[in-house]
Amino acid sequence: MSFSFATVVEALQLSPRLRRISLQVENAAALAIPPGADAAVGVYFDPESPGEGRNYSVRRHAGDLIDLDVVLHASGPGTTWAANTAAGDRVGVDHARSWYRPPPGADWQLLVTDLSGLPATARILEELPRAIATVAVVEVADHHDLDYLPTRAGVTVVSSLGTGNGFGPSQLATLVRQLALPAAGYCWFAGEAAQSREVRKHLRGNGWTIDQYDVTGYWRLDSETWDAKFALVEGDVLAVYERALADGKGDKVASEEFDDALERAGL
Repeated sequence: MSFSFATVVEALQLSPRLRRISLQVENAAALAIPPGADAAVGVYFDPESPGEGRNYSVRRHAGDLIDLDVVLHASGPGTTWAANTAAGDRVGVDHARSWYRPPPGADWQLLVTDLSGLPATARILEELPRAIATVAVVEVADHHDLDYLPTRAGVTVVSSLGTGNGFGPSQLATLVRQLALPAAGYCWFAGEAAQSREVRKHLRGNGWTIDQYDVTGYWRLDSETWDAKFALVEGDVLAVYERALADGKGDKVASEEFDDALERAGL
């Protein structure tokens, strides 16, 4: 059981699009937040009846205190909660997990993100254990979002302003294709799901093996249409994932085979 109640300690506006919600977790041991710099938790806005919720990156973690830097959108339940919550409010938190795992000895890495992965990107940069050469491809709304990222030696930021993020066509995959990728490197991606697929296919096409990247779709453009189409093939594509797990391939390979099955189904 990883569920815990949590209480809002503070809500602070960081920028026009980012609001920091500090939570005190009542059962931190049960929640078991992993040490990965892109650790995330599910937040359920009605703790007594967990139903509607959203996933957020853990920007900072100390004991039973966590900071969630929430990206505010034009509308939506997550934005409504983050914009209005105040000290003393209670939520439920669950499903702590992380994906960022550079191979031991990696001396070059590529971070690719849009607004959804900006808090995790900031934490990764902040917690770099050594002077690892890093290229961060970042697609955001404007300079306020870039200013949010910490400055670190050895980090090159390639930015695209005003694209993707629901504003217009994304440039993430295009920008990644323009980079010269070393044979030995690591890529972490957090952003729109269709772009995640394009980036993963590009990495594989350049001979990168599955241990060299962790590519995660944080959200999906036009999700309502996609959900309706997915419902028609759900059983078939989930069977691909479950069969891969049953064959002992592990969750990462199973997830890739699942996404390949989605693409074959036109999703």
